[in-house]
Amino acid sequence: MVHRAGEDDDGTDTMVSSAPARMHERKQRVLTHGTPSVTSTIAEAVVIKDGDLFFLSAPDGRVPRGGDHGLGLYFHDCRFLRTYEITVCGTRLVSLGATSAPGNRAAFELTNPDLTLSDGHTLGKEELGIGWEHRLSGHEPAMDDELTVQNWSRDPLTLDLEFRFGAQFEDVYEVRGLLTEEERTERTSEWNGRALRFQREGRDKRHRALTITFSGDVEATGDTTARVSIRLGPRERRALSLHFVVTESAVDDETPPLHKSPRRSPDLPERHRTEVSTDSVLLTLILERSFGDLHLLASDIRNREFFAAGLPWFATLFGRDSIISALQILAYDPTMAESTLRLLANLQGDRVDEWRDERPGKILHELRVGELARAGEIPHTPYYGSVDATPLFLILLARHAEWTGSLALFHELEPNVERALEWIDRYGDSDGDGYVEYRSSSEHGLINQGWKDSGDAIIDASGRVATPPIALVEVQGYVYAAKLAIADLYRRAGQGSKADRLTAEGAELRAAFNRDFWLADIGCYALALEADKSPLGVVSSNPGHALWSGIADPEKAELTASRLMAEDMFSGWGIRTLSTGERGYNPVGYHLGTVWPHDNSIIAAGLKRYGHDASVVRVFDGIVEAAMHFEHHRLPELFTGFSQRDYDVPIRYPVACHPQAWASGAVPFLLMSLLGVQPDAFGRHLRIVRPGLPSSADFLELRGLQVGPARVDLRFERSRGGDVVVRTLDQQGELSITVEPGDGGSPPAERLT
Repeated sequence: MVHRAGEDDDGTDTMVSSAPARMHERKQRVLTHGTPSVTSTIAEAVVIKDGDLFFLSAPDGRVPRGGDHGLGLYFHDCRFLRTYEITVCGTRLVSLGATSAPGNRAAFELTNPDLTLSDGHTLGKEELGIGWEHRLSGHEPAMDDELTVQNWSRDPLTLDLEFRFGAQFEDVYEVRGLLTEEERTERTSEWNGRALRFQREGRDKRHRALTITFSGDVEATGDTTARVSIRLGPRERRALSLHFVVTESAVDDETPPLHKSPRRSPDLPERHRTEVSTDSVLLTLILERSFGDLHLLASDIRNREFFAAGLPWFATLFGRDSIISALQILAYDPTMAESTLRLLANLQGDRVDEWRDERPGKILHELRVGELARAGEIPHTPYYGSVDATPLFLILLARHAEWTGSLALFHELEPNVERALEWIDRYGDSDGDGYVEYRSSSEHGLINQGWKDSGDAIIDASGRVATPPIALVEVQGYVYAAKLAIADLYRRAGQGSKADRLTAEGAELRAAFNRDFWLADIGCYALALEADKSPLGVVSSNPGHALWSGIADPEKAELTASRLMAEDMFSGWGIRTLSTGERGYNPVGYHLGTVWPHDNSIIAAGLKRYGHDASVVRVFDGIVEAAMHFEHHRLPELFTGFSQRDYDVPIRYPVACHPQAWASGAVPFLLMSLLGVQPDAFGRHLRIVRPGLPSSADFLELRGLQVGPARVDLRFERSRGGDVVVRTLDQQGELSITVEPGDGGSPPAERLT
């Protein structure tokens, strides 16, 4: 039997048509709305991933029928399964608990409420033990489920297990509620023995299908429903398995396909990672979760690894996000930076393309491989609407060299470096005022193109949305840092004239920046300059990135640091994106008052740079304490800006991604800032500047920290007087280590024998 859906069993219309004017409005919304999704909350979703396949379920393991939720089974920007429910004798089960480690498996323990059985008898509550396990295999790609039913009663039972499935093959942008296809093609479902098959031919001419096969006898009770009857003696246990297979027809196109195997390709390098041990149980758990989630998010294209930005909305390559997360773990694993840089260089812009906001030399913003991208409804093939990915690309390349002491990658990517620098000067600074600014040239492009890229993120003191072109405060800092860092690489490569030119340009930019962006009346740098070059006089977190880059004059940095740590900015859990005193403040606004862990990690590095060590500890402790309150100690993409004084737990942001790559990298990056670890691999030297420890720890050890070819094990320990003492436990290779306390002295690290 073939079922051709006019209306899905979920009650969701599968045939959608809309007038061209409405389609234009919806396309505009997709890239400019103030939230990443208009679905219901995913804050408590259980998330597993393997390769390019990932699955989100409710805490009881199911994917509920109907509603605007974002749960389900996803592959290549498509939700293949949007309903998956199991009932027993028509009754929903009761959840007892769930377990999931970062990886491809989640297990749920369920039991029954009071049940009326098919023979009319009553079964009291909690007489059944039901285990439900989801396990992904990205290689096929497929999901294997196993149900185990245990009869804890003293009587034999006959149970009816009812299953309900639903599949619409929605593009992730449809799931998010940000874009509806102009004309949706038909979906069919068909039972064939023990197998149910959903399939649909997309408007991108790709055939997508989901086949669900039961391990034993099953009775089809409807187009998308089924029943399995089992008999259980007293204390008897039975198992049932289901196999979900995702298929997508292969076609030739210009979009590089995501690598389908979750297993490490033989062409990808084996990775060494710096290990951390500490007496802080909380910090240990958070770091384990952080690195586990980063491992979960690792993906590859053409054997080039990168961190997918986050689940479920951003499970793909993002220029900015993938660069920052690679930067955050440079001290632990520099190979991810190498691979990410090579991948982004390979996809660097090479033409003027208004639809995709592409310009020669520009680093991409986002790559999508779903139906809407392939059908040309969105410009993400890839899309280049990011003003900061290009200077961040250069910063990552230079920071990688600082850790490895090698110019090999710089020489390999030197043509890409030249093109990136040309983009900064020619296309990034389109009006020649010396600042890199943005204005989308794409009809459906991002209005805002910094990391705060929602449509209402960049505002003035009245709450009015700024007028492009917009020069963001942090972007000028990124450009400054990029030019100075690349100048250093040119100088080491014997290209002194290029180095001198970039150094002079950096000095000129810094002088202008401290003149034009500084606002004495608010004691902080402006958020941005808008079209008429007037500064946006709001207090935001963005100037903290200017501290990280080093572009701020010392006296202005001092005032900015104090402003960022004031009560209207620091919630107790972290620094807000916008001051509570601003007219546009909203504690639940995506970029208008929430707290972002990655934002705080970059700001803390800036605070450390300018000597505000006590503030670094406050930020570190706040973020770590927030992580303690999230399930499995997993920091989400963001959380709300409500004060710690008013609530004893951080309040969730309903549709935040979790895991999110740069949120997962936040605590590892914060830790290196707090410890004061600064490499100079070219000089075979490691500086440890004003070392600190988290409030929760009395000691911490780094094992296998690699600086150039050398490796070292270090112990940071709090003395009785409160100072942090650094000892070298072991060292392999040539490396001098100096500890620089607050008074400016530089004694060598003590060696523990």
